[in-house]
Amino acid sequence: MIICAGNNENFSFAQPMGVGLIETAMNLTRLCLFDKPEFLLFVGTAGSYGEAKIFDIIESKTAANIELAFLSNDAYTPLDNVVTTNTTNKKDVVINSSNYISTNKELAHNFLKFGIGCENMEFFAVLKIAQEFNIPAGGVFCITNYTNKTAHEDFLKNHDHAKELLEVHVKKRIKELTANRETL
Repeated sequence: MIICAGNNENFSFAQPMGVGLIETAMNLTRLCLFDKPEFLLFVGTAGSYGEAKIFDIIESKTAANIELAFLSNDAYTPLDNVVTTNTTNKKDVVINSSNYISTNKELAHNFLKFGIGCENMEFFAVLKIAQEFNIPAGGVFCITNYTNKTAHEDFLKNHDHAKELLEVHVKKRIKELTANRETL
């Protein structure tokens, strides 16, 4: 099953789950309880911490939930804040999730030191629910912006084209995978 956030990030081939960690967790849990999918593929946009370029396509099976305060030693968590469905030795770009969009370029750039490449508001919730229900899952993202002062403006400017690129990429990957009988 292919899912997305929803609101202005809809795709004709994906079922919307909600924006942010909470809406996604609630709606995806409900879906899994009543009609458990065999596989989950989340499709969405992401902001880059600096290495990925605008309109790059990123595939990942690893997510984190690390807040900016953690980077400056102003917070800690007793919770497991990284989840992966990656069963191979292939290195993933880790996608960080928060209900907030990073706009401090210098601080957000520190995520790279932890191997975290970009941020998307929903992906951690998707992988955490997939893990709970033992469902293979992954995500495909298109970079719309860098995590800096113009993050929101750049996201708005690049969003429509990013969605077009994601649609082409996902449809191409589905054909490839179907031909080879593989999963993402």
